Amino acid sequence: MTIREPYHLFSEPLQYYNAMIEDIKVARNYILIETFRIGNDEMGRRFLMALQEAAKRGVSVKILIDYWGAGSTKNGFFDPLIEKGGEVRFFEKIKFKFDFFTKGHKRNHRKLLLIDDKITYIGSTNLTGYNINWRESVLRMVSEITITFKKLFLQDYKIYNQYIFSRNYYTRRIKYHNFEIIRDVPNIAFKRINRIFIEMIKDSKQDVVIETPYFLPGYLLRKALSDAARRGVEVKIIIPKKSDVTLVDILRNKYLGPLSMQGIKILFYEPNNLHAKILFVDGSRFAIGSSNFDYRSFRYMFEIILTGNDADIAEQMEEHVEQTLKNTTPFVYDSWKNRSFPDKFFEWLLIPFRHLL
Repeated sequence: MTIREPYHLFSEPLQYYNAMIEDIKVARNYILIETFRIGNDEMGRRFLMALQEAAKRGVSVKILIDYWGAGSTKNGFFDPLIEKGGEVRFFEKIKFKFDFFTKGHKRNHRKLLLIDDKITYIGSTNLTGYNINWRESVLRMVSEITITFKKLFLQDYKIYNQYIFSRNYYTRRIKYHNFEIIRDVPNIAFKRINRIFIEMIKDSKQDVVIETPYFLPGYLLRKALSDAARRGVEVKIIIPKKSDVTLVDILRNKYLGPLSMQGIKILFYEPNNLHAKILFVDGSRFAIGSSNFDYRSFRYMFEIILTGNDADIAEQMEEHVEQTLKNTTPFVYDSWKNRSFPDKFFEWLLIPFRHLL
């Protein structure tokens, strides 16, 4: 396929995996990867081999991977890369102490691939074959914004095993031309990405589109969406018919009926899991990155998104949404209203755990 420059929005995993590996093969100076998961599978091994070859030819390779998400790759998977000079750090090891749950629940969910002060990949995807048939959202940027992302990566790389740090410093908003980089760190009281999403929805004039695999919105986000619909904005929320987290699917259904009654259009993506994470407003302003639209991302995760209004990206975002919509079915309020008692019971049962799913 032809990759558009300077910006290319990918939706299909195999396409952007191939593009990433080709970019890794021609890297000259450095490759930086920040991710929640790299699979111990065929796709993960493809990345490992490409990274080994890069390190062998003298390219600096640094990987920051979440300790929880790393799974079995913690057990020697990266040894061949490390032997060739690559560096791997596991973000915040699980510590089984009295505060195990509160500390262990705070994970690094950010997803970046940076190459040579030139190429940035930011979006929704982990580097694993597990999601090979999912619908994702990954933006490739050929731009000097990579230098800015590199600085942010190195900050995260520095605090990979620190539980105490300056939250204001590590969440300050970064502007670059007509883009802005927004970061969140675990904080129940101050949720910067949630606030940005609400601001974008409040400013909408024509339409709002959300694509997310996990939709558990807090009160203020629900209110912003309902207020937008009441003032005539067309609001579409696209979620998978069935995601990879069944408990989230059960609980989210509690929110769908009331939102539908407010005039919000809810659509279910049918073919497989929709894992894309985007907010698209008025056909021009967008947000793309790692954050889901749920309590857990906003409260407990290290997340990162890119916002902007670049016309080229907006055009590709429009194309992406149109293709997604072709594979959706609408939410039916009457079916929801008449759902079974067990469905309603389990929704009620899970409400106290909505912040953790």
